[in-house]
Amino acid sequence: MLRLLFLLLFSTSVIGSTVSDISAAAGETTNHAASNIKDWYSDATNTALFSIGEADITVIDLVWVVVVLVGAFTFSSLLRRFLNRLTVKHESFSVSGMFTLGRLLHYLILLIAVFLCFALLGIDFTKLAIVAGALSVGVGFGLQSIFNNFISGLILLFERPIKVGDLIELDSGTRGRVKAINVRSTQITTWDNIDLLVPNSEFISGRVINYTLSDDVRRLHIPFGVAYGSDKEIVKRAAIEASLELSCTINHGAHKPDVWLINFGDSSLDFELIVWVNGNELPIDKHPIGMYLWEIETKLSEYEIEIPFPQRDLRLRSIDKEVVNAIPERSL
Repeated sequence: MLRLLFLLLFSTSVIGSTVSDISAAAGETTNHAASNIKDWYSDATNTALFSIGEADITVIDLVWVVVVLVGAFTFSSLLRRFLNRLTVKHESFSVSGMFTLGRLLHYLILLIAVFLCFALLGIDFTKLAIVAGALSVGVGFGLQSIFNNFISGLILLFERPIKVGDLIELDSGTRGRVKAINVRSTQITTWDNIDLLVPNSEFISGRVINYTLSDDVRRLHIPFGVAYGSDKEIVKRAAIEASLELSCTINHGAHKPDVWLINFGDSSLDFELIVWVNGNELPIDKHPIGMYLWEIETKLSEYEIEIPFPQRDLRLRSIDKEVVNAIPERSL
């Protein structure tokens, strides 16, 4: 019994000594690591990597610059997402207005972040202005196009001749809706669901048709022809009924559909269906004129109105006898 008690006391003392040694070693390691971190931080704070004028740039300065820039981009992204959600939850908020506000706030946040980074680096703004003035000539020649597009983008955001969601047509004949106005270019989605990037300067210096600038109601002219001898009143009734088959057609007040006889063609009476539509309600996957022509053909078939095709009458004033003799009698 005494031997067992002695062994127990000996084991306890050995374990206690081992735990004490491990704790001492861990404490020494922790102190050593803390000392190394302190030394690294002291070196990173006091040791200059390079200098800009009289400002010495250290590792910590660069770390803070990265933190500020990442924070600015993150905050700007969250703010723009919040503004986009407002347009979904509240119909009173304009999509184009919230996009413009978000884009301007994005530029403002980035500008504040850049100035804050300069302040953290200890750069004198007066000397920076001198350097910027010296580089302005080079920037003017080398980055003239980019700078022109950037200023044009700001004009588009402030003046708002085009807005996000507008239906526009370029000089080239390309039609589509404005999806985004960026720093260098504007993104347009065509009816073929193709994203087209157009430099911002083209909207300032070129001619652009904006179908939804002040009013999204516009008039379409849909040409079609029928055979001679067709009843004009029946043709008018059929075309108007065809136009009313489409929900985007406006049929009230001064904006009711109408049919005009515009020409006596070579083989047809040429008409135009005149309709007023809401530009923002037109489907993006179909051509509007094609939709109306489809319905017009259906109605003309129901009323048994003939759609002509080109015809020519050939009259022979004279023919050589050799040709007449060469023609078989059956053909004559």
